Amino acid sequence: MSNIAPTVVAAGILWREGRILICRRRASQDHALKWEFPGGKLESGESPAQALVRELREELGIEASPPVELTRYTFAYPGRREILLVFLEVPGWRGEIANHIFERIEWAAPGELTGYDFLEGDVAFLQWLHSHSQRASEPRP
Repeated sequence: MSNIAPTVVAAGILWREGRILICRRRASQDHALKWEFPGGKLESGESPAQALVRELREELGIEASPPVELTRYTFAYPGRREILLVFLEVPGWRGEIANHIFERIEWAAPGELTGYDFLEGDVAFLQWLHSHSQRASEPRP
């Protein structure tokens, strides 16, 4: 086991009309054309919630309400440093969502998510979401 602290990544779960916002990476990025949730790495001194609010501003041009943590776990891609993935639900936001960095964004129903080619690190979250399907199927604003 390594003594190196994992890189912390905050991922945002945004709901609209029972659908979750998902984003597809550009062909020029690592893990090209894989689907993921918006968010990114923490900067020095940030909490996962603070990092997510910043990332959503940069990636989607919105001002998010303080997010609430849903779950977290560690994951390691082969040959890479371990990452701590923190998934946070965003209860609301101001502004219209605009795609600033992704190849594509779309709203998908929870039951449709398995049909997308997600980052391997997000697969355990998709399983977690499925196991909480009662909550996932609740109407959202």
